[in-house]
Amino acid sequence: MAYRLALATLAATCVLMLLGGLVTNTGAALAVPEWPSTFGYNMVLFPWSRMVGGIFYEHSHRLMGALVGLLTLALAALLWREGGRLRRLGLIAVAVVLAQGVLGGLRVVLLENTLAIFHGSLAQAFFALLAAIALLTAPRGRLAGARVEPALKGLTVLAAALVYAQIVFGALLTHTGRIDLHLGGAVLVFAIVPIVTAPLRRTGDAVAAPVSRLLLVLLGAQLLLGVGSFLARFSPFRIPGEQLAGVALPVAHRLVGSFILAAIVILSVRVHTVNAEPERVDRAPRRHAASVSGHPRSEPASRTPLQQIRSASLPYRVDRAPRSRVASFSGHPRSEPASRHPLQ
Repeated sequence: MAYRLALATLAATCVLMLLGGLVTNTGAALAVPEWPSTFGYNMVLFPWSRMVGGIFYEHSHRLMGALVGLLTLALAALLWREGGRLRRLGLIAVAVVLAQGVLGGLRVVLLENTLAIFHGSLAQAFFALLAAIALLTAPRGRLAGARVEPALKGLTVLAAALVYAQIVFGALLTHTGRIDLHLGGAVLVFAIVPIVTAPLRRTGDAVAAPVSRLLLVLLGAQLLLGVGSFLARFSPFRIPGEQLAGVALPVAHRLVGSFILAAIVILSVRVHTVNAEPERVDRAPRRHAASVSGHPRSEPASRTPLQQIRSASLPYRVDRAPRSRVASFSGHPRSEPASRHPLQ
């Protein structure tokens, strides 16, 4: 149940980020100039007939954000019963989604681009967190994984940090126009991520191998989308469907970046949480060897009275047989009376 709800929350968050990209790239961020109400209406009760133009993008983004918040609360409630790290991750998810809602509202009220950068960057971190929760609750995520070198574990963390930094640089590019950091970050990401995925693809791990292959496909798509977004915004040349491309390409570029971050976080979590299934397999042969070597195995916990009587009389029958054999070997035969009358 927790796994399915985690997937539903992840999918809703994906739609939320898609709407957020449309809000940013269509200039609809301030189409609704108040928060938390919408033109005097309760956010949920705002008439659908008035959701036109930029209001449609902005208000849909708010409604989807509320839905994601409710799903996150439900997910945290299920994870609370699991205990351990899943409980902690559920609480972190609730804290992040609440902070994300407040940042989005303050962005409208205070008109600060800095808040928009934090809002967009925190959304990506929340998406990656949900991806990690989905992995940890998935049936496949609980299978025994291939062990990797400690150096590779460190590389997965480094790659995840670089991808997230690249996303932050992308937010700076969107809101401030600074492109140098984003280009430099792209070079590092395209250099490190293939190095990380190469050994993981060969492990045959049920999670790491397919995710590594998917990550390379996403990198190729991201490169094409990045070039297209650059040409649509900075190139003096006209491209087909310029207005549509100026919106669709950056939105798709941002969304694929979210998928790349989620994939590299899944890889990092996977290699750091390989379960101890081989240890449980090794203990069985040791118990078998102990039984073969002569160490007694434990008897059943409960016995019937007849079994107890037989067990108690067993040592005497076992001991008498050797003594009779020793007596016969020594030349002193033992004779038992064939019959005894009741008095004897």
